[in-house]
Amino acid sequence: MDLLLPHLGLIVWTVLAFLIVLFILKKFAWKQILDGLNERESNIANSIASAEKVKHEMAQLKSENEALLQTAREERASMLKEAKEIKDKMIADAKDEAKNQAARIVADANASIQHQKMAALTDIKNQVGKMVVEVSEKILRRELSDKSQQESYINKLAEEIKLN
Repeated sequence: MDLLLPHLGLIVWTVLAFLIVLFILKKFAWKQILDGLNERESNIANSIASAEKVKHEMAQLKSENEALLQTAREERASMLKEAKEIKDKMIADAKDEAKNQAARIVADANASIQHQKMAALTDIKNQVGKMVVEVSEKILRRELSDKSQQESYINKLAEEIKLN
């Protein structure tokens, strides 16, 4: 049991050595140790503060990026809508232009047909007039006294005209 209980002399010398080491540390090293600890504490606090600041800035940048993305999406949608409207307008204009040209072509064709029709009618009238003149001339040249001869001659001339 002696081994477990220290002697009084050992306790005194141990306390005395502890007090001397404590005095020497307090006199020469305590200030540097506390300064180092304080400096380390301030560095840790600054690091935490800068990390919080960076975290806050990252959150702010993220929100700004989201806002920019939303703006870009809206602009893209607007541009697509505008492009579609322009395309639809161009198609409508092209259709209107095609309809106008088709109507103009039809009107020109109708006018040409009417002109040709009138020219053909005029030509037919002129030919009929010439035939009448020729028939009349032939009838007058041949002075026929008999009515039956005149009718037979007119029929004969009519058949000749039909054959031509």
